[in-house]
Amino acid sequence: MPTVAGRRSSLVADPADEIGSTATPRKSRLRSDSNASIGSPMRKSPRLCAQDSPNSSPKVNVEKCVKSVNISRSSLEKRFSDNCLEKPTWDPRDVEQLRAVKEALHVSTAPKSVVCRENEQNKILDFCKDCIKQEKAGSLYMCGCPGTGKSLSMEKVKEILVNWANEDGVQPPDMLSINCTSLVNTSEIFSKILGQNHPQKRHDRSTSSLQLLHNLYSQKQPPGTKMILVIADELDYLITKDRAVLHDLFMLTTLPFSKCILLGIANAIDLADRFIPKLQSLNCKPTVITFRAYSKDQIISILQERLRALPYTVFQPQAVELCARKVAAASGDMRKALSVCRSAIEMLEAERRDPISDFTSSSLERNDDQQMAAAREMMTNQVNNMVRIDHVAAALSKTYKSPVVDTIQSLPQHQQIILCSAVKLFRQGKKDTTIGELNKHYMDVCKSTLIPPAGIVELSSMCRVLDDQGILKLGQSREDKLRRVSLKVDGADIVFALQGVRFFRNCLQ
Repeated sequence: MPTVAGRRSSLVADPADEIGSTATPRKSRLRSDSNASIGSPMRKSPRLCAQDSPNSSPKVNVEKCVKSVNISRSSLEKRFSDNCLEKPTWDPRDVEQLRAVKEALHVSTAPKSVVCRENEQNKILDFCKDCIKQEKAGSLYMCGCPGTGKSLSMEKVKEILVNWANEDGVQPPDMLSINCTSLVNTSEIFSKILGQNHPQKRHDRSTSSLQLLHNLYSQKQPPGTKMILVIADELDYLITKDRAVLHDLFMLTTLPFSKCILLGIANAIDLADRFIPKLQSLNCKPTVITFRAYSKDQIISILQERLRALPYTVFQPQAVELCARKVAAASGDMRKALSVCRSAIEMLEAERRDPISDFTSSSLERNDDQQMAAAREMMTNQVNNMVRIDHVAAALSKTYKSPVVDTIQSLPQHQQIILCSAVKLFRQGKKDTTIGELNKHYMDVCKSTLIPPAGIVELSSMCRVLDDQGILKLGQSREDKLRRVSLKVDGADIVFALQGVRFFRNCLQ
């Protein structure tokens, strides 16, 4: 029977594997030096290493990273000596520097430029410009997973739009930003839009705000009336509460004299698929722009952009790449990447506060030559003051490690395949499915790898086990294959728990 490759529970794989070994052969020393090591250190292939246990502690991963850092130290020193000519290394014990670095990596700090989202921004900007120039209403829907730059891009578009209107002599629109989760009731969104159109006018309480807006946009507007740009964030909140409100909101853009430009933002990628047919029948189908999850290279670019403004070097390049690889593989959530970086900085801060815990200074070999010894000491201080791979490894473990990850890694192979199939199925936008449909995807995964699948009865039984463990949620039905199934844990936790096994990594890509 074909078997899946051994399960590696490490949250951070061997950095030499992940990033590429940076070890270079050291210069040969005299034979009289008995302590000298000739040639580069031997590195075992990951395939020949013993397979890790699913329940192994995350500390093992940190030790692997530390060993790799020590092995390639001579190469890193040379790289740092070149980089440090451009920027000095920061001092994590300096309060002002520490505050500046943490602020630069905080999720609430808006960068000067939003990189890796230029195409999406240009599409939104062109849509808004066309509506303003032609003085026509329109609707646009932005969707994407959390942390993919939707709200940040919209803030940048607002800024560019105002500058464009002032430069071209176009009347800038009134802008109204609404977070739908802050609404007391869903229909309150109409009163906010009405208040933006007539902020000082008292309205008849006997008539609803929606009806007043219908009356307003059904008659010709006075000359010089501004367009209104409504930005509704967390739009999927309206779906869970009242779908009619969502339909009425988009229908405002179809009224004959409407001045409303509606931009909706939501995390639900499947919102358009579920409601566009209905909106299309109401003649208010929106333009859809999808924000994809960030890739490894995009996360690296965004982190570098945030760190570029600092006058000193904070991270090892390998540490930034390790963070980007793992976050991109798990979710592509930029907020997670920033959280990991800040956590790694806090670990470095604690390490430098306690010299006893600084294990790297003793790991560097000493040279009898005084000049080389002085240079090594300077390099050691630079290495110790920078966020290294082992700090990021520990931060990743802290961010992603949870009892859920341990539980998933210790599950039998077929239960893991069920979870893998569920994640792939729900990526298509569904919130839940039936056991029968899940079984089809499960069978496809098994057939693609020549693994004999379990029957529908066994699969239903395994789903009940996963339900008991709090990973799946099963609904009630007379027939097992019609029971509804949904995830009770974050899909990113499942991806993170299984990505160490090549079989699941290939399935989830």
